[in-house]
Amino acid sequence: MRKTNFFIKFFKNISHLINNLLEKNLNKLNFRNFNYLLKNNKIILTFVALFVIFISYLLLPSFYKQSNITKMLKVELDDRFDLNFKFPDNVKYNFFPRPHFTIIDTNIIDDQKEVSQIGKIKIYVSLGKLFSFQNIEIRDLIIEKANFNLNKKNYNFFLQLLSKNFKNGSLIIKNSNIFFKNSDGEVLFINKISNMKFYYNSKELKNIFYADNEIFNTPYSMESFFNYEKNKIFSIININLLKLKIENELTLNDNKKTGKSKFIFKKLKQEAEYQIEDNQFKFRIFDKKDQPTIDYNGNFNLKPFYATLDGDLDKINLNYLFGSNAIIVHLLKTEIFNNKNINFNLNINAESVYNNFNFKKIILKSKFQDGLIDTDKTKFKWRNFADFELLESLIFVKDGELVLDGKLMIQVNNYDEIYKFLLTPKKYRNKINKINLNFSYNFDQKIIKLNDIKIDNKIDQNINIILNNLILKQDSFQNKIYLKNLLNEAIKIYSG
Repeated sequence: MRKTNFFIKFFKNISHLINNLLEKNLNKLNFRNFNYLLKNNKIILTFVALFVIFISYLLLPSFYKQSNITKMLKVELDDRFDLNFKFPDNVKYNFFPRPHFTIIDTNIIDDQKEVSQIGKIKIYVSLGKLFSFQNIEIRDLIIEKANFNLNKKNYNFFLQLLSKNFKNGSLIIKNSNIFFKNSDGEVLFINKISNMKFYYNSKELKNIFYADNEIFNTPYSMESFFNYEKNKIFSIININLLKLKIENELTLNDNKKTGKSKFIFKKLKQEAEYQIEDNQFKFRIFDKKDQPTIDYNGNFNLKPFYATLDGDLDKINLNYLFGSNAIIVHLLKTEIFNNKNINFNLNINAESVYNNFNFKKIILKSKFQDGLIDTDKTKFKWRNFADFELLESLIFVKDGELVLDGKLMIQVNNYDEIYKFLLTPKKYRNKINKINLNFSYNFDQKIIKLNDIKIDNKIDQNINIILNNLILKQDSFQNKIYLKNLLNEAIKIYSG
């Protein structure tokens, strides 16, 4: 009641002010100029009066009781977006650039648990319904500097928002973070939100979700929409840094979610099928067109968090894994796997290497754990001449370049055939059973550094000097000649 009386007095004061101004000015004029003044200033005075009334109308929410405003906003947000906000007592109102309420330091509650801590929210309201707080309609909601805490129970928090009503307004999230946690509350990874928007597309008659995000220092954009008839969510993810595009289709069932994905990397296209059930995320990746023999199977477990990827191939193309433009190389350089909470095993078995018949029976093993990537127990055969195995190996990024560092054990099965392959003179063909060495390989510079070379448990420093730095060429034929000459020089020294 006090607010209403104050508002009435406010209008009376405005009216008295206008009358006093008119009276003072009219008294200074004679009657002959009165009609002229009235005629020319009538429009101006009308606009002044309308402007004052309009500003007064915009200021109406300032006079409403704080508790009523807070209650109304909470109910409206719950009805529109199904979001349960916990508001502080202080809610500020501002009509510029358009009517909105600003709330500092609030949060979202779900099942008595905090989903998000929010630095600031702005709630924009309809311009045409400010006379009563009971009729106020929320249009747009802007959330800034928020930290969302997601786990296995609420991981689909943002997907659920796609089913809400955005016909009369949008939901925007800026400069925020999403913390994905396991059941013990440990942070698995963080997704940074630059700009995220839920809105209604009136032409296509559907809700659209668009976001510019960053994860593991890798920026990406994502666009999604929900098809109610088919109960499916369609998404497109673009990772420009990797030149990768992912088209995804997710079908929502009661207890199980299934999906299909298409990975487009330059001219390479691969497909995937997956299912999500309880704590398990299982998938299969294949390439029907270009490489029909490719078949990967993987499993992600969220409690506790670990993942495995197993693949069986006829031929493995190492350029797809370790070439200068390979996806995995770009991912490693972004240090995406350097997270102590990531436990990931990759196992690939291949009969041979693409465009290289010398190597076969590839067993590629890699483990991402505690922020480290090792390739221990990776094995391969060089024809039937020798068996190779990596030990105490580690892949890491140094000065922006990818490096593999470790030990190599070579079991010689047929030294005579090796000498024939190298065209080694017969007088230098001594028996060799086993070679052990330390190595470091720079993928970017294509330089191999070898040291502590032991041949049948004996070290020859002259051999170490010769084989210390191997600089590979772009041309494979030049590499063969270069390596043969270098190895024969070392064999000559070893033979004495």
